[in-house]
Amino acid sequence: MNWKKLGKALLFPHIALMIVLIPVSAVFLVYAMVFVGTESGIAYISYVLAAYTLTVWCCKIPHLIRFFRTFKNENRYARRWQEDDRLRVNVSLFGSLVWNAAYALLQLWLGFYHRTFWFYSIGGYYICLAVMRFFLLVHTKRYAPGEKLQAEMVKYRICGWVFLTMNLALSLILFFMLYWNRSFSHHMITAIAMAAYTFTAFTTAIVNIVRYRKYNSPVYSASKAISLAAACVSMLTLTSTMLTTFSDGTMDAFSQKLMLGGVGVAVLSVVLVMAIAMIVQGTKKIKKIKAEE
Repeated sequence: MNWKKLGKALLFPHIALMIVLIPVSAVFLVYAMVFVGTESGIAYISYVLAAYTLTVWCCKIPHLIRFFRTFKNENRYARRWQEDDRLRVNVSLFGSLVWNAAYALLQLWLGFYHRTFWFYSIGGYYICLAVMRFFLLVHTKRYAPGEKLQAEMVKYRICGWVFLTMNLALSLILFFMLYWNRSFSHHMITAIAMAAYTFTAFTTAIVNIVRYRKYNSPVYSASKAISLAAACVSMLTLTSTMLTTFSDGTMDAFSQKLMLGGVGVAVLSVVLVMAIAMIVQGTKKIKKIKAEE
């Protein structure tokens, strides 16, 4: 038996098999953890399968890097996506707009169905995000960054005022969480997935705010500020989810409310400071542009 050939076949299987391994190992792992327990035979099989899937994908990483690097340099659509900042911002704004609108409608329907202001306040928050993104998308589709600087500054300042309004909806969410002890309860795996998504979104929003400053476009900066505000409310709901899902009785209700209230005040402060900064900066730059004209 050619052990070298066998080992190569095991570590570097066909890409189709590698793709199939991802959902299969995920289903086995979730089924073992949720339905049959972590000490069963199926659980051990799922662990081995998951470890094998991770191993073959790690071995494939150098090939994938070379493939995507070649694709990025030779494919004209990939080059355009990489070089056209305006295209990336428009696609990002449109995708976020669709997501915010759909999620807001879902929350409003839940509020109507359950007759509670809890879902209405969440729906109102995401409606504000959707309106601002539509507001910015209309401008970025018609003009290049910096082409209408005064108009961009006006929209930038308007977004700041909308953020102040959004803080009212966010305050209602925090009030319902603390006063009526409203919280989010999910399965442990769902909570972990939410944590991964929230921290990724929060980190990406901060990085993009810093990175997009080089374009000197208030509309671009405003679009990334909206992403940061969305990440902030995700952080608030994640805190509530974690306190409920992983509660083991060692933390009393008052301590949980204190921790949730602290995170809520921090989130409200971030959005408030961001709104005031956008309003003040927008007003100053608009006056400066008018004075130069």
